[in-house]
Amino acid sequence: MLSYWKVLVATTVMAVVGLSAVSYAEHSKKHRGPCEVAYPSDLTVEWDCRTLRPGESLEKLFGEGWIDVARFNRIDRRHAHSGVPIKVPMKLEDLTSFTPLPLFYPVAERDEQFILIDLTEQFLGAYEYGALRFAAPIASGNGLNETPTGKFRLTAAHLQHQSDLYTIEGADQPYPMNYALRFHVNREGVSYWIHGRDMPGYPASHGCIGLYDESMQKEQYGVPKDPELFDAQRLFEWVLGGEAGDNHVIPLPRGPRVHIIGQAPMSERSQSGS
Repeated sequence: MLSYWKVLVATTVMAVVGLSAVSYAEHSKKHRGPCEVAYPSDLTVEWDCRTLRPGESLEKLFGEGWIDVARFNRIDRRHAHSGVPIKVPMKLEDLTSFTPLPLFYPVAERDEQFILIDLTEQFLGAYEYGALRFAAPIASGNGLNETPTGKFRLTAAHLQHQSDLYTIEGADQPYPMNYALRFHVNREGVSYWIHGRDMPGYPASHGCIGLYDESMQKEQYGVPKDPELFDAQRLFEWVLGGEAGDNHVIPLPRGPRVHIIGQAPMSERSQSGS
């Protein structure tokens, strides 16, 4: 009888795990672009959804304002290609200096450096004595690979970190995680970093926090031709007070505090159950 119940429990657990994996796979496929991901700050800008056509690019459509549109969509130029629907503002000037984060954060008032990460908005803010120094869109974890929330502190920095588990798309080489800043190590010994990565326009990491790193994209994919988005590098050098001297892991005994709040959004299609 005991063996029967062991088999029954094991079978049930396997079924639940399998269902979770299928649910996550289905959820990942539901993302078609930024238009299907809703943020609270979407209500502050009047916009329409437009699918990019062959030959169109952010630069061709929006000129010097393309960076503002990219940040609003939390997407990079490699992923903003033909067939992808993006959020287009009715007035381009509405996105000038766009940030969904508070310009002053009282919790950080006494901190020389403080990092706020809002998963609901998919944005990161770097604060100095409570005042927002700069803000950047992110790509966090979702589904079975969620980004941990709570209060943390940066404990290490690594200029040219690499993934131990994941590889470059279509290649065998480890996925680069340049300008990496470690903020958490869980009980299983898994490390979570803020680092440069691809930005597809929706939560897509395996738990880390991703920032723009167009230099890496040009090196690995040949796109974009002229890198201009370097948020990962900017945050890294802001934390260290300048460029890293070498590629060794740099301990940060009293690194900046990091608060991660909110919950990563699901696509509207997932929310509607369709």
